[in-house]
Amino acid sequence: MSRRPAALAAAAALGLLPLLGSVPAQAADERVVETVLSVPGTPEEGGQAVALDATLLTTDPGVARPAIVLAHGLGGTKADSLPTARSLARDGYAVLVYTARGFGASGGLVHLDDPAYEGRDAVAMVDAAAARPEVEKVGDDPVVGFAGASYGGAVALEAAALDPRIDAIVPAFTYADLTSALVPQHAVTGGAGSLGDVTATGGTGVLKAAWAAALFTGTASAGTATDPSATGGTAGEQPTPSLCGRFAPDVCAAYLASARTGTPTDALLALTRRSSPDLGRVAAPTLMIQGEDDTLFGLDQADRVMRGLPAATPAATAWVPGGHDGDVSVDAQLDRLTAWFDRYLKRDASAPAVPALSVTVPETSLVGQGDAGDGTAPRVLTSDTYPGRGSAAPATRTLPLDGGEQTVVNPAGARPGALTNLPGSGALGAAAAAAGYPLAVLPGQAAVFTSAPVTRPYDLVGSGRVQVRVTSSSTEAVLFASVWDLGPDDPQTQRPTSTVLPGRAVAPVRVTGLTPGEATTVEVALPVVSHTVPVGHRLQLVLATTDSAYAGPVDPATYRVALVAPALVLPDLGGLAASGGSRLDVPLPLVVGFGVVLLAALVGLVLLRRSRRTAVERPDLADVPLVVDGLVKTYADGLRAVDGVSFRAERGQVVGLLGPNGAGKTTTLRMVVGLIRPDEGEVWVEGRGVHAGADVLASVGALIEGPGFLPHLSGRANLDAYWEATGRPVEESHLDEVLAIADLGSAIDRRVRGYSQGMRQRLGIAQAMLGLPPLLLLDEPTNGLDPPQITAMRQVLADYAAAGRTVVVSSHMLAEVEQTCDHVVVMARGHVLLSESTATLTGDGRRRLEEAFLDLLDAESAGATS
Repeated sequence: MSRRPAALAAAAALGLLPLLGSVPAQAADERVVETVLSVPGTPEEGGQAVALDATLLTTDPGVARPAIVLAHGLGGTKADSLPTARSLARDGYAVLVYTARGFGASGGLVHLDDPAYEGRDAVAMVDAAAARPEVEKVGDDPVVGFAGASYGGAVALEAAALDPRIDAIVPAFTYADLTSALVPQHAVTGGAGSLGDVTATGGTGVLKAAWAAALFTGTASAGTATDPSATGGTAGEQPTPSLCGRFAPDVCAAYLASARTGTPTDALLALTRRSSPDLGRVAAPTLMIQGEDDTLFGLDQADRVMRGLPAATPAATAWVPGGHDGDVSVDAQLDRLTAWFDRYLKRDASAPAVPALSVTVPETSLVGQGDAGDGTAPRVLTSDTYPGRGSAAPATRTLPLDGGEQTVVNPAGARPGALTNLPGSGALGAAAAAAGYPLAVLPGQAAVFTSAPVTRPYDLVGSGRVQVRVTSSSTEAVLFASVWDLGPDDPQTQRPTSTVLPGRAVAPVRVTGLTPGEATTVEVALPVVSHTVPVGHRLQLVLATTDSAYAGPVDPATYRVALVAPALVLPDLGGLAASGGSRLDVPLPLVVGFGVVLLAALVGLVLLRRSRRTAVERPDLADVPLVVDGLVKTYADGLRAVDGVSFRAERGQVVGLLGPNGAGKTTTLRMVVGLIRPDEGEVWVEGRGVHAGADVLASVGALIEGPGFLPHLSGRANLDAYWEATGRPVEESHLDEVLAIADLGSAIDRRVRGYSQGMRQRLGIAQAMLGLPPLLLLDEPTNGLDPPQITAMRQVLADYAAAGRTVVVSSHMLAEVEQTCDHVVVMARGHVLLSESTATLTGDGRRRLEEAFLDLLDAESAGATS
């Protein structure tokens, strides 16, 4: 079939194409028979016929089996569902995949999951399954389940509401209420009735303008209304086909009118209400899988499903990694999906039980102080009941906040706008979010209220509450509430060593009908998240006047903002069962699943050196992790690569060794670890002299010019061999932690010769972290890493140093050093030009590091030529 590359690129950027992602290839002898079908769909308004492109898959057409219908995401086709369909077919199902109306080879227009169109099309798929001999039936009733992700997940819910023949459904990464998903309102009354209760008091919320634009433009580019397959239309003046693509004209008109003003029109609100599933009619057992990294369809939508289903409907929800800001894929959830369908379609009582609630809590701690636990694998909290659905609402705890009344401004035009995320941009959005706090919490536009450091790890799971008193200069106020995890303050800069916005989530609140100058009180439901707050970290409530992802008011206004009660009311899930990794009782947050660039002890390499010298000690330097004193290195061709380099790296610092290529940075680091001998000068680590094979190098980790893996061994075997060469006990390796950092998945057991550069770099990071050395040296650590991995590295380095360790980063990338390091050693032509704190060098943020760096180089160059 014909697919338009532009549409694919746009939809791929949104993360909406895959239904369930790719599935590992199965054994060749399990041949899947695929039969292409054309299924009559719901005619368009003018009566034009619509044919839907479908395929039925089974391994044995002669055996009737339970059926599963799979629906794809917005902008996709049935091809996106085929890998999962083949896997399910090999598991003993007859699987029907189809292309939704308005996409690919199917006819018709896109009505945005309208039950009268896309919903009825789903019922037609059940009719088609019922007519096939490959599908098991009980009397005339087919045994059939329905699953889908994103756009297709809502279709699964709609289908179950419309067709009682459906026996089980698994919607994923989708919505229960399209209005609250696209125009959220977090002004509420009363306490939370369930874990993720965000039931608004009324009034129109705030349009997710960036997401709406990404969805519309990505889908409109999939075709035009003049395509042969794009039948139908309505009378009257309508937007031009080039704007609407294959959207139905009423859908297109409603979006364009709302986009022009930034305010959702009545037509758009009517459309979103119409396109929301009627959950009260769903009797089919429902497993709702929802992503924890999803600012389009947040975790509150999973809560709405659980509360909206009839009490008699068996239901479960799993909050898992992924989502529209990450990966709309449930590859890792296939066991849950098949267990659910095995239980309700195959009626297999031995199928694994699926708990009513399952929450993956990402670990944000790596290493600890004292007895802190034994791993960093994500933990899973489970419960046989869903809090607030046939059981009591979750218990709460109160976290006091510090901060008085503050005045904030909504600037004219809502610009500049706070940047918490770039919806629909994938990795770029992750990079923007990680760049984070300074761009998201703008001076004069944000009121902040901060807790004391927590004294034990706390699982922030669900939605909290806070009461806010607002006095506006106008008749309305719009605020964006978020809760940040702040690491310990750096003792030198007095700034947090890390800042994390869980789920990149914000809670928009619109309050109308105000009297200017008079205070009003509003209760705010905070974003629904899943996050661990480590010991020593603080939570900070931010109430901002702008967010660039939303269409806030453009008229200037001032708000006085205060808390009615200076505290957050947060869910307390202490009674839930936990499995998987253990919480580490530590103050070092990190994002598991990034490949950061740290170093590792090159003890094995150093021991191969033949030259050894008698160790020299300097007791006066015993408390200083690293002292470099007057290093000089001249090569045989007369090049003086390093000329009198001296600097110190104190405990708790992240030191940036900054300079252009050829400045002598790598040569300096090679002398620091004893790989080459200086002509003059000394290196001291904790007061002990460094030379080739020095014992003190066991406390130094280094990644300099590549880790040197054995290509015929797997990644895991390389790590095992490296650690064995150190002669240290296995239990000191912290292998589980470093494997979590590498995040190579099954590739960790593949041969290294097949790794990409980025994968090798991430494995090098894992090797560098073995033993968690107190001094880390990194030479150009960002090579091969993508933007999210780079930004995650910054947080890890800051927290690593905050625990009393020391990190030295060599780089020619000014922005990386500025955002990562609190102290900078500037080098050029083998000399140290300056050793200074980053804050002092940049004038506490009044100028960029690039300006200061270029000024130093200009001065050095002028001195060299004078």
